[in-house]
Amino acid sequence: MKSTIRVILMLAGSLMLSLGANAQRAMPSDAQLLRSYNANREISLVGTVVKYESNSTVPPMGAHVTLQTASGQVDAHLGNAKVLDAHHLVLNVGDKVRIVGEPMALGERTYFAARIVQKGTQAVAVRSARGLPLSPASTLTPAQKEALRGVR
Repeated sequence: MKSTIRVILMLAGSLMLSLGANAQRAMPSDAQLLRSYNANREISLVGTVVKYESNSTVPPMGAHVTLQTASGQVDAHLGNAKVLDAHHLVLNVGDKVRIVGEPMALGERTYFAARIVQKGTQAVAVRSARGLPLSPASTLTPAQKEALRGVR
């Protein structure tokens, strides 16, 4: 009888451990969540431009803005600066802006992946809803794309 109870307890314990392991695999860690963009997790930052670099050497490469928010300074990656240029959006120190996006992980550090940059009433999408940085060509109107057809 004691050996039967012992076997049942061992099986129950094994089952609990395997269920726990499966549950751990099913739930991504915070670090894993920060490596994939999800528009459902987007937040909005509002602040003042402290620094703007159109071609930063800090990864991820591309345009970066340092924004002073109520919570402190945030490094926001804006993708390709030519997308902002194509929409005539200029960022200067002291400008008040709103940036929609989400924090992302890159190695041991985090940055804010901007999807929409808004200055005043002008808003420019710099990243797709899936988090991929846009290229200047993707911001062209259908008429502009047609005008460039065949041009190499």
